[in-house]
Amino acid sequence: MTDETNTESTNRISRTDIENKLRSIQELIQGRLKDEKQTLVGAAVGAGFIAVLVAYFAGRRRGRKKSAFVEIRRG
Repeated sequence: MTDETNTESTNRISRTDIENKLRSIQELIQGRLKDEKQTLVGAAVGAGFIAVLVAYFAGRRRGRKKSAFVEIRRG
């Protein structure tokens, strides 16, 4: 009878077991998130820079199309 109670008590999951497992999962996720965050920030900065360049050159081209050359001749 004591063997059965010992086996049952070792198979039970305690609150500390759950807390330890959740902490280990949380640390793993936070470590990965920290690495990914740096990559995402770099990609966002690069994408923003490219968007600004595209807007600049598109506006510059549009400005050249609309501008007229005025030629002044003295006669």
